[in-house]
Amino acid sequence: MNGNLLMEAAYAGIFFVWIVLLVTFITKKTYEWMTKRGAPHNVAIYYNRKLIHAAAGGLVAVFIPFTFSSPLLPFTLALVLAVFTYLPHKTGKLLQWFQDPENIYEVHFCITWGLSVLISWLVFHDMIYAIVPTAFMSFGDGVTGVVRNALYKRRTKAWAGNVAMAAVCIPVGYAIAGIWGALAGLASSIIEHFELKPLDDNITVPLTALLIMILGNFVKV
Repeated sequence: MNGNLLMEAAYAGIFFVWIVLLVTFITKKTYEWMTKRGAPHNVAIYYNRKLIHAAAGGLVAVFIPFTFSSPLLPFTLALVLAVFTYLPHKTGKLLQWFQDPENIYEVHFCITWGLSVLISWLVFHDMIYAIVPTAFMSFGDGVTGVVRNALYKRRTKAWAGNVAMAAVCIPVGYAIAGIWGALAGLASSIIEHFELKPLDDNITVPLTALLIMILGNFVKV
């Protein structure tokens, strides 16, 4: 194993430990803190899920261009985490401080996160573009959930969340990918509002961002 690959493997290990620590210990403590202060179970779970979105998916995504030269290890890490989050659903032993027995959207999140990194690299040949779809589904969707949960104390698709999401995604998209990144941020913020079963927004948001950015890439070509 050459030095670069060894270093990238070390980064992947650090990120994996951080994410496992986040979902098995840190968010358990935040759940206990919220419920002790009167937050309903469903509200505490929802906040924790959005915390994981940002602190796991979003934070790692920001580091991707600076720690990995190819999507191999991030993609593999995402699939391992998908299995890690799926097994509690399969066995019935949920991590009840963030997992909901009625959906497995966190599994979708892991898989789509990994695919977004892989597709971004295959199309643009630059890991910086992987930040766009992953940041939208992590920070953008996370902000959406926090705003809605704070206003309504329940799961809802109110437009207030989409406005907050656009305020995050449009400037992030523009900073990384210019006008097409901004358009991807706007479109992703709109598409998140709609229930498109069987797809959930962990799929539709990054997919929308990728399609628009790929379109922009072809237009430039």
